[in-house]
Amino acid sequence: MRVRIALILSALSAFAPLSVDMYLPAFPAMTDQLGASESEIQLTLTAFVISLAIGQAISGPLSDSFGRRKPLVAGLVLYAAASVACAFAPSAVALVVFRFLQGLGAATGIVISRAQVRDLYSGIAMARFFSTLMLIAGLAPILAPVLGGQILQVTSWRGVFAVLAVFGTVLLLSTLLGLPETLPRERRRPAHIGGVLRSYGSLFANRVFLGYALTSALLFASMFVYISGSPFVLQDIFGLSPQGFSIVFGLNAFGIMLFGQINTLLLGRFAPRALTVAGLTIALSGATGLTVAAALGLGLAWILPPLFLVVASIGIVMPNTTALALADQAEHAGAASALIGVTQFLIGGLTAPLAGSGGSSAVPMAVVMTSAAALSFLTFAVLTRQQADRQHDDDHTGHERGDEPAARSAQDTPDQAAAAG
Repeated sequence: MRVRIALILSALSAFAPLSVDMYLPAFPAMTDQLGASESEIQLTLTAFVISLAIGQAISGPLSDSFGRRKPLVAGLVLYAAASVACAFAPSAVALVVFRFLQGLGAATGIVISRAQVRDLYSGIAMARFFSTLMLIAGLAPILAPVLGGQILQVTSWRGVFAVLAVFGTVLLLSTLLGLPETLPRERRRPAHIGGVLRSYGSLFANRVFLGYALTSALLFASMFVYISGSPFVLQDIFGLSPQGFSIVFGLNAFGIMLFGQINTLLLGRFAPRALTVAGLTIALSGATGLTVAAALGLGLAWILPPLFLVVASIGIVMPNTTALALADQAEHAGAASALIGVTQFLIGGLTAPLAGSGGSSAVPMAVVMTSAAALSFLTFAVLTRQQADRQHDDDHTGHERGDEPAARSAQDTPDQAAAAG
């Protein structure tokens, strides 16, 4: 039961990297075939990311009121239908619209999978499970660009969206057949706009929650700049083929998995907050090195290592900041998960087009990534500093208590919920 649920939740959390990364190698070809500019093609990414933010803001509170399954199933149906529409888009403008709808559907999987983890786990066990999800879901950004590159060998970019439509359909069936409800009726909140606004108001007023949410969002923005800018930087400036770009992209995504696994192992010895500091330090160091290499006009061998560090640091920072942000939000996990996602994808979506202003230089992409990493570190230091001692005590207490009861509860809860219908 636990393995099946973990696999489905991982697949749900993989919506974003699959929907983004699989068509990245086709950016230059799409520019030619649709008669569009680089910025117009990048707008298809921006539209998807912004709709992810809007969709999470809607589906998160809905899942607190109606349970996790109903909004999730509706979102999966929308995602599959929009993916089919993307495959037949006649223009860049139409593709932007269909990508927006696709993002609304994908948002339910992202936000509800986080909320379900919070339903099942707490404390260090929750941080470990988020690391496990990132380890499994990390296969998506590794395989997605490689698969996208192979699809482009036999068909056009439209085939990529056809594959995404199949993925959405398979996940819809898996959810219907294998994912039980994790939010019992007695824990659901009334479905009215006043309650939703109060939930969001309390979250915005919570300085520590907002600090962790913005920390993850700003570092996530650096990755979105990389996602948006790297197809042009690595292929047009450094001359990589679509297949070569896919390999490089996959190796960087493997770094997320690797660092996520290291994070899981270290959580037994270090508190999530301390690991967050380490991850942010790695990210800022890598981004700074990337900017120096780009500014000096150094070759690809000097660009790829610091780029790897920035991307891989996500595997440490994201699980810990998410767990720390959700730690005290059991009563409205859906709304809290939604706000985390909204900040991540809204900031990421608005930042991503900045990477397209470089023309024949990698400097703009590197500078924006460095700025985002620096702001992430600064936000973490300023907004969460006053809670450092309390958080350390909570983590230490959770470690002494052990994770076994939480894991046992996580195993029992889905069975009980499924029995309750």
